[in-house]
Amino acid sequence: MIATFNNSSIHYTITGKGPALVLLHGFLLSPTIWTEIIPKLAKKNQVITIDLPGHGKSECVAEIHSMELMAEVVNSILVENNIEKTNFIGHSMGGYISLAFAEKYPDKINKLVLLNSSSEADSEERKINRNRAIKVIENNSEIFIKMGIAALFTEERQGKFQHLIEKLSEEAFKFPVEGIIASIEGMKIRKDRTSVLKNFKGEKYMISGVEDPIIPITNSEKVVSLTNTKLYKVQSGHMSINENIDEIVKIMYFIDFI
Repeated sequence: MIATFNNSSIHYTITGKGPALVLLHGFLLSPTIWTEIIPKLAKKNQVITIDLPGHGKSECVAEIHSMELMAEVVNSILVENNIEKTNFIGHSMGGYISLAFAEKYPDKINKLVLLNSSSEADSEERKINRNRAIKVIENNSEIFIKMGIAALFTEERQGKFQHLIEKLSEEAFKFPVEGIIASIEGMKIRKDRTSVLKNFKGEKYMISGVEDPIIPITNSEKVVSLTNTKLYKVQSGHMSINENIDEIVKIMYFIDFI
């Protein structure tokens, strides 16, 4: 399916019947990360996957893809399909967007799952690194994509998941460079939403990789202690959904998504 936002096309899919469940992928990724788990989720849910702006087959919608703007994109798809209430699983950047959505449309979410994600804003060091990343992209986007996707896995796991790294990289090579930069700019300026997570009234969960090189498990432990959020730890890096699908399926069962 294709929606229009700011005169740009946004691709999405809807599979299954039941309570609405939105799956939001992370930076440099697409809904293909959910391929293995969608059939299981769709037995009990109406699963909505969205190619976020500048990712997958979707076009850019602005020069800066702020988390708030991308939450508006998600909401526009829900409105178009007459979906008033939904659950969210947001991976990495998708988690940042889910929290922005929870702040902007608090009455539209029942359950919130942050997968390899965080409620915290970028540190000053991280912001500097994002500026450096933009310069690399402008010079050679393919090198940045290869390095960026490989970095989602620990060095010890990169060999085991080399085929997946190559597949994700080949897909990301097709993303518009301006879309990648727009998302980096958006993540760089995102605000801390720990208070949003703390005050969220529905069920809330964090699923974190104990070896995650992007969102350290210590970060997750700190956030859950401040927000009364249930934490599930998974033996994986940043790509828990692909590295340890069996464990993710078990957690989805406990959350009552499967």
